[in-house]
Amino acid sequence: MDWLQLFFLHPVSLYQVAAFPFALLFNYLCIMDSFSTHARYLFLLVVGEALAVAAMGSFAVLVFIPALCTVVLIHSLGPQDVHRLTFLFQMSWQTLCHLGLHYTEYYLQEAPSTRFCVTLSSLMLLTQRVTSLSLDIREGKVAAAAAGGGIRNSSSLSERLWGALPYFSYLLFFPALLGGPLCSFQRFQARVQGPSSLYPRHSFWALTRRGLQILGLECLKVVVRRAVSAGAGLTDCRQLQCVYVTWSTAGLFKLTYYSHWLLDDSLLYAAGFGSEFGQSPGEEGYIPDADIWTLETTHRIALFTRKWNQSTARWLRRLVFQQGRTWPLLQTFVFSAWWHGLHPGQVFGFLCWAVMVEADYLIHTFANVFIRSGPMRVLYRTLTWAHTQLILAYIMLAVEVRSLSSLWLLWNSYNSVFPTVYCILLFVLAKRKHKFN
Repeated sequence: MDWLQLFFLHPVSLYQVAAFPFALLFNYLCIMDSFSTHARYLFLLVVGEALAVAAMGSFAVLVFIPALCTVVLIHSLGPQDVHRLTFLFQMSWQTLCHLGLHYTEYYLQEAPSTRFCVTLSSLMLLTQRVTSLSLDIREGKVAAAAAGGGIRNSSSLSERLWGALPYFSYLLFFPALLGGPLCSFQRFQARVQGPSSLYPRHSFWALTRRGLQILGLECLKVVVRRAVSAGAGLTDCRQLQCVYVTWSTAGLFKLTYYSHWLLDDSLLYAAGFGSEFGQSPGEEGYIPDADIWTLETTHRIALFTRKWNQSTARWLRRLVFQQGRTWPLLQTFVFSAWWHGLHPGQVFGFLCWAVMVEADYLIHTFANVFIRSGPMRVLYRTLTWAHTQLILAYIMLAVEVRSLSSLWLLWNSYNSVFPTVYCILLFVLAKRKHKFN
């Protein structure tokens, strides 16, 4: 029962598992080709709304309102204005909801409602879809006439509602409501309008493989959790023991993320959204969030950053990094802290992460120039892999513990040595780079 209690009884995981029959039903009806396009949009929307109410209760209205307002804005504004205003509205709404969480946790000193936490998580995913859609409209990937004037000039209310249905359905479709890699509107639309890409035998074995991976991760998580529970915590660890505590606790967090990402990816795959539908020339294909092998073996913090929660990393790159003219890396991590809720640990953790990525670029650039021999390269990769894993464990704990008291314990532990070393190297190498230039 341990792995069930640790994973499938988690609120989000429980509702994701409950959504699987509906995902398989949707895919089956698409295979039978007896499902009209409007019926498919309605099915995804209605099941999404029902899942939201079941998982969030009355808090589901906090997700429905911005979805409705986004569709209204999309149909009311021109393609050059839609992104700026929808972005401002969505992030303002999400920030107000996060401030409610801050008020509950820090002012009232009360544990927030589980349903409210699920709502905030869903709201963050909605922000991804809203901004992705608005960017697509601004960049012309979604036809401006379909997004604007074509709907406004419709002669009847029913035509306007049918025209708005794809956008409502995309923002609230159930496979991506509570988790999962970001699915673009083009991919979503192509999947709904096209035939099914999955066949029962192929789908069965692919989902079975994912299920076994999740089960293996959960069994490993039980072992790690017991080891962490049996040892000291950050409050009572001493010297180098704190390094082990941080590394093992971060490992537990990573295993939890890997399991959830695989489950979310499986749900999207079961509904048919993890296939090659919607991939037009020049558009990046479907990328699942979990690339476990790369995340656990890389000696580069920059590579880890690109591979950690890949669809979100790609979304942040498009939304912030590619738009930034000055300090785009710093802007990206600052926005990420804002998007996550601006808890003290998150602000510190993401700013530290930005500095570590910058240091990583310089360190490995100089290393590639000066380290030539094979044995030295092996030694260098081994040492930087260990250092990278310890720095990332430090950042992950800072982001996850969130509160100032826990953050203070982390600062005063031996774990702070590892990011400090990279900060010193960044300062030294930046001056040397400036001298070379």
